[in-house]
Amino acid sequence: MRTVGIIGGIGPESTIEYYRFIIEKYHERRPDGTNPSIIINSIDVNKLVAWMTAGKHDAVADYLVEELKRLHRAGVDFAVIAANTPHIVFKQVRARCELPLISIVEATRDRTSALRLRRPALLGTRFTMESKFYPEVFAEAGIDLIVPNETERSFIHEKYMSELLKGIFLPETREGLVAIIQEMKQRDAIDAVILGGTELPLILRDASDQGIPFLDTTIIHVEQIMARLLS
Repeated sequence: MRTVGIIGGIGPESTIEYYRFIIEKYHERRPDGTNPSIIINSIDVNKLVAWMTAGKHDAVADYLVEELKRLHRAGVDFAVIAANTPHIVFKQVRARCELPLISIVEATRDRTSALRLRRPALLGTRFTMESKFYPEVFAEAGIDLIVPNETERSFIHEKYMSELLKGIFLPETREGLVAIIQEMKQRDAIDAVILGGTELPLILRDASDQGIPFLDTTIIHVEQIMARLLS
């Protein structure tokens, strides 16, 4: 059996979701009572947030590379970073890492393309919504990403950092996020919503019936993990 290594802890609640979904989907495919081989390296989200806020992307890349080396020494066969925002340095990390890495952004692009979507909204941290790493990957498939306006981005980012990363999921925050999505449907003619932060499904999964598909990047990533584990 192959072993997957997960860089988790960014944040802890969504890392728990990764573990739960991998176990569930493995049991769906292998109902023989066995479990998949998983090693989780839970890293310090506060370091990453501080470096990202200061624009110190080299420090982010260095940290992720070192933590992936720990997974390599532990004997994993491939690895994932269980978050969207750190993929801002994914190219640099992949180039320096001996392990095969599965990108959450590439996996989400492939799913979006398979669904023939052309104007999905991208929600996530300000780092994710305002950086080029998502648009560059999606441009390869001819897909235009639509981001919220400045006021909307500020609301999403503030709630993400002060609540969602800390495992706080308030009804009024969910209502605010849904209102932004509805406004973007009318204003920007979006045809889907990419939940480009692995905490967003935790607050929006029960509010996804908005007339357009919600793309849960956690589940999409897990499906790619399962394909590699069982290949």
